[in-house]
Amino acid sequence: MENNSDMFHQKFIDLKETRLSLHTGGSGAPLLMIHGYPQTHAAWGKVAPNFAKHFQCVIPDLRGYGESSVPASGAGHQGYSKRTMARELVELMAALGHDKFSVLGHDRGARVAYRMALDFPNVVTRLGIVDVVPTADVWSSMDAELAKNIYHWTFLAQPDPLPEKMIAADPVAYLEWTLKSWSKHGTLDCFTDNALESYRTQMLNEKRIHALCEDYRAGATIDRETDEADKKAGRKIKAPMFVVWGDDGLTPTYPTMVEVWKNWAMDVNGCAIDCGHFVMEENPKAFTETFLPFLLKT
Repeated sequence: MENNSDMFHQKFIDLKETRLSLHTGGSGAPLLMIHGYPQTHAAWGKVAPNFAKHFQCVIPDLRGYGESSVPASGAGHQGYSKRTMARELVELMAALGHDKFSVLGHDRGARVAYRMALDFPNVVTRLGIVDVVPTADVWSSMDAELAKNIYHWTFLAQPDPLPEKMIAADPVAYLEWTLKSWSKHGTLDCFTDNALESYRTQMLNEKRIHALCEDYRAGATIDRETDEADKKAGRKIKAPMFVVWGDDGLTPTYPTMVEVWKNWAMDVNGCAIDCGHFVMEENPKAFTETFLPFLLKT
């Protein structure tokens, strides 16, 4: 983590299917922080030191991302389903000695986080969700405006190797266009040099490009189906939940994410923050001031 080498330390943990890279730092109750697309653990660099003053922070690279290993996709994209990723991170936390913990998740990491809260209700104590609504709701509400804003959902879900080859033709340009277009001010200014280096390195690796596409293929198929099954069965997240979103984020057709999430959680509150999609990097002060009181509440 940039400028915090004395506070955060990288390690690798070998699990059943994957070798995960993670950074840990701080002391106190455990807090799992899960990044999204097209990012890595470095997305938390600006805010992690603030949370490490109160929590033992565990900040992994998801399977296929960053410096974690790239497992096979398996049948039906199971290898990159949010259920698989959530189970794996529960195993990671158990390996570190944590059987209960709070979770913060952004973007794809938020999808792993809410799946974890649904599948492991006795493990997740408090849940923070950043700039997403449930996968099934996104697909069911897809209209022209939303499709234009989140075109990557359908692009990345196309069969292998179409998106892989298109991205690999100029991966850094694709990455930087994505980062700029999803941020409120349309520049790279909010991203640290360390973070940009991490994101660029990832996107230059063709195996990781494939893994990131598999993440979205799972989102279009098995993740959506899993959500729909939970919704039909009336299952709800039991952990107290707080959701934040950028007032210029990726889902402008939703007037408030809180109302959407009330259909999925028993106890949910939230608010908008002045930023685009990359909340932690665009407005780290507001992010910290919003989530710290929620996570510290007993």
